[in-house]
Amino acid sequence: MHPPHTDHPAAIDAALVRQVLSGRAEAFAALVDRHHARCLRLATHLLADSDDAEDVVQEVFVRAYRHLGNYRERDKFGAWLTRILVNQCRTRASRNARYVALDPAVHTAELVVSADDDAFARRAELARAMQQLVPEQREALVLRFSDELSYDEMATITGVGVSALKMRVQRACARLRTLLTERTPT
Repeated sequence: MHPPHTDHPAAIDAALVRQVLSGRAEAFAALVDRHHARCLRLATHLLADSDDAEDVVQEVFVRAYRHLGNYRERDKFGAWLTRILVNQCRTRASRNARYVALDPAVHTAELVVSADDDAFARRAELARAMQQLVPEQREALVLRFSDELSYDEMATITGVGVSALKMRVQRACARLRTLLTERTPT
């Protein structure tokens, strides 16, 4: 399946969706290829468990395929998909009755750029601190800084107001500073 000749990601996604809806189901594989890594990264950050994240991402793409007729081109496909992802992560977390404890070795493996032990230790410490945040704060931080979304985009995805999201991010950053300062030797 060939994506359309354009460099704009939203236009590519919209064209692929139109192809799927017109009966070319194989075009959905191109959408999966374009969004899988990002969805897996977000789900791993939100759920703090790589196995749960893999399961959720599979569920997200199945759900997206089944409900593709509900997608409206005025929305960006990536935002629509992220909305499904966040809702599935929330469902999984509530089913587990809590966010799963983070395994820093698994979670930070993707973040390690070099063999620098200090950098790995800092990333592991950040991962441990992130797991101590309430789920709403972790979700806001991940969407804001990991996925680099604007507050308006976050509001569209989560259904939470911009001012509430700003407050969640602010409180999460303050909590992280406290957690990381408490553990840092002087």
